[in-house]
Parts: sequence; structure tokens; C-alpha cells
Amino acid sequence: MPLRSLHAAAVLLLVVLKEQPSNPAPLNGSKWTYIGSDGEESWSKSYPSCGGLTQSPIDLHDDILQYNASLVPLGFQGYSESANQQFVLTNNGHSVKVKLPKDMHIQGLGARYNASQLHLHWGDQKEPHGSEHTVGGKHFAAELHMVYYNSDLYPSASIAIDKPEGLAVLAVFIEMGSFNPSYDKIFSHLEDVKYKGQEVSIPGFSIEELLPKRPEEYYRYQGSLTTPPCYPTVLWTVFRNPVEISQQQLMDLETALYCTRVDDPSPREMINNFRQVQKFEERLVYVSFRSEEK
Repeated sequence: MPLRSLHAAAVLLLVVLKEQPSNPAPLNGSKWTYIGSDGEESWSKSYPSCGGLTQSPIDLHDDILQYNASLVPLGFQGYSESANQQFVLTNNGHSVKVKLPKDMHIQGLGARYNASQLHLHWGDQKEPHGSEHTVGGKHFAAELHMVYYNSDLYPSASIAIDKPEGLAVLAVFIEMGSFNPSYDKIFSHLEDVKYKGQEVSIPGFSIEELLPKRPEEYYRYQGSLTTPPCYPTVLWTVFRNPVEISQQQLMDLETALYCTRVDDPSPREMINNFRQVQKFEERLVYVSFRSEEK
């Protein structure tokens, strides 16, 4: 090969190498599922943290609970202002997600945590027990997660995700009961994001409406993301009291969505998108309430 051609080939190779990501994602990174060959039993092969310590979710049972009088009620800032904005609702192939405005933040965690997004986990029509956390071994029908990042230390959720004290998640148990107009502000738009990759703008509303009664009663522990890459960087606040949605609302959530794209020849329903409870050895869960209170 002529010298000039060798030089050109070398330059091209350098350009190609330069454009490669320095930390490429695992080859099956986007393929993880809850069951099957890419199910949670195999997550740790591509995401080592999923097989590590301090994983979530967990079962909240009496033997690991300890009352802590220093746990103060959280301050929810900018929640009602969100009613004046539009939200983006997305089907990401694993859940339905609402992007939250950054001016929403929590006070009472020792640092400022700005809002990132919220999403849900649920079961299916046959087994409508899809919460991730359990209480004394009991599943609730579904679970809402509001995700925040430590904005005192990090500029964004994507940077904070694998860092110490990076994330905080508020978890709300959902059970079947009366119709919930606040949750319907999300559920009424599920048909617009039926398939993976679809998104739609929805009218804003006060996110505080999604919280349960007596939000000052909660469980607190250090854990992880409940989906890959399962980084153990989450400060969890799991509210003690559930919210109710109607049987029809729960069925809408369990039947409206698909994990696959609109043109996929093998469509998969988005059901049972919750992780099994994890071992919780040599850790305590602190609670802001005394067990006799209810």
C-alpha cells in the first residue's frame, strides 16, 4: 500500500477510535427485562452492582425497624407551582415516566435534592400485587417512585446517579380503592404512550396531590436503584400510608402499555415490572413513627 494511503488509513482509524465512548454500555444493556433470559436473575452479569450490597427494594418488617426521633417531616418545595407547566409523559420500555421540573425540590434530607422524574411499578390483572417494597411480606397493588438528585453536590441526575449521596427516591404505595382524580391526570394519557419510545405532553398539575395522607410517617434507609444499573446511591423514603386508585384505574395501568415499539413483530405487554425484594443483612430501617401509631 502506498505511504499516502497508509497515512490516510491511520488518520481514519484515529478518528473512529476518538468517536467511540470511553465507557461503552454493556452489549445487552438496553435489553434487560424482568423475566426471561434478560430477566433480573441475569442483571448482575452486565451490571455488577445488581449483585452487590445495599440493594433495593426490601421487605419492611418489624425486626429491622427502629424509631428515630430525628426524622423530620419533609418539605415539598415547588410542588404546587408545577400545575402551571406542561409535563412530558414517556414510555421508556420499562415503565411510564413523567419528567419533573427542576425547581421542585425536597427539604429535610440534609442537602437540597432537585426533582428529576417519577415512574410506576405494577403487576398484572391476575396478580395485581406489583409494589416493589413490601411491608411484613405484603405487596401493595402498585408503587410510585419520585426520583431526585443531590443538587448541592452534582449538576444533574445523570451525573449524580452513581455518586455518593447522589439520589433520593420517595416511594408511595398504591392500593385498590376509590377513584383517584389526581392519579388520573397521568393514567388518562396512557393510551398516548402505548409503545416504547412514545411520548406526549400532558397538562401540569400539583405533584403534591400524589402524596399520601400524613407524609410525615415514613420508612428511611440507604439502598439502590431497583433497575439496572442498580447503583447503591439512593436514600429511600417510603411513605407508610398508601394512596388509593380505583379497580378500573389499576386495570388501565396493567393493560395499556407495551415494552416493545409500535412496529415490533413480537409485542410484549408491560406487566409485572417490579423487582423482587433483596436481602437486607446487617442494616436497619429507621422510621419516623412509633409502631403503635396509626
